[in-house]
Amino acid sequence: MKINGTPYRSVWRPLDDRKSIRIFDQTRLPWNLEELELRDEEAVAHAICTMQVRGAPLIGAVAAYGLVFALQNDASDASLEKSAAALVETRPTAINLRWAIERMVNHLRPLPASQRVEAGYLEADAICDEDVQVNEAIGRHGLELIREIWERKGRQGTVNLLTHCNAGWIATVDWGTALAPIYMAHDEGIPVHVWVDETRPRNQGSLLTAWELGSHGVAHTVIADNAGGHYMQAGRVDMVIVGTDRVTAQGDVANKIGTYLKALAARDNNVPFWVALPSSTIDWRVQDGVKEIPIEERSQDEVLFVPGLDAHGNQSRVRVAPERSPAANPAFDVTPARLVTGLITERGRCDASAAGLNRLFPGAARETPSA
Repeated sequence: MKINGTPYRSVWRPLDDRKSIRIFDQTRLPWNLEELELRDEEAVAHAICTMQVRGAPLIGAVAAYGLVFALQNDASDASLEKSAAALVETRPTAINLRWAIERMVNHLRPLPASQRVEAGYLEADAICDEDVQVNEAIGRHGLELIREIWERKGRQGTVNLLTHCNAGWIATVDWGTALAPIYMAHDEGIPVHVWVDETRPRNQGSLLTAWELGSHGVAHTVIADNAGGHYMQAGRVDMVIVGTDRVTAQGDVANKIGTYLKALAARDNNVPFWVALPSSTIDWRVQDGVKEIPIEERSQDEVLFVPGLDAHGNQSRVRVAPERSPAANPAFDVTPARLVTGLITERGRCDASAAGLNRLFPGAARETPSA
């Protein structure tokens, strides 16, 4: 995707220093576009934990490089296993992180220590390149849904979509998942408009999704998280499309907190609720998402304080609750498969069910090692 006409990925290796990576500090967006240089495991872990880098696919890609950084100092089996375990623990809900680290370990473990660093860089590069291809394919399959809505409307008016959190290119290596079909529809000339949930408490929608869509010229409106049901009742939402951090073998979906409520509202108003994901987000080891997926609990300060620009244009934060009031901050919730219209993957669309997933990915569950 492009920023001010210049194409970027969300993570890249500079040509003049192939032993470091660059990312955008997402905690500074949309007010400041700042690059961060990462060149060791500790810096990668910090960036993931503090959400300087976020989005399930992007976390996995960045963590893969973090593992290679650790091996530069010690490429032994013990170092490989220790660093892999530490990186997996940085964000417990998003399964792409574990998927990427397991892929790296399985690729590097059979190699002699002397070959692991170079092989690791090449494998991490491959993870990034594949992510771009996968997300572009997701975009094409999702675009078909938007085209169908446009045709049903007689090619009149606007296709109104609603999304929650940020599942755009800044959450992946490029293209995004839920936003990829929207970008493609816009580029094709279909008049799309996106209702952008603010996504409290970190406001990934109002800060990141709105910034992305605006940079690409896509019409959008930021709304409070609780407004989505109202617009569905009013007939002003043609489809809900979101990303996900983990999908179970039965089709349950873990995504940013508040997604479950959107799915309930969509079901009550007969609005299609689609989830876009790469196959690396499917956790074949988990069946019941509500009971089995670990939900990350983040700092209460994310709820008690809100960041923004003050009257002088300086980035700051303000407290929005009494000083003595505590807060709870679950980062994700789980939407049961029964509330999901379908899943959009790089291999096509399917029902949110074991049968639907197995149709697109035959044998994948059998090939996945037990936890």
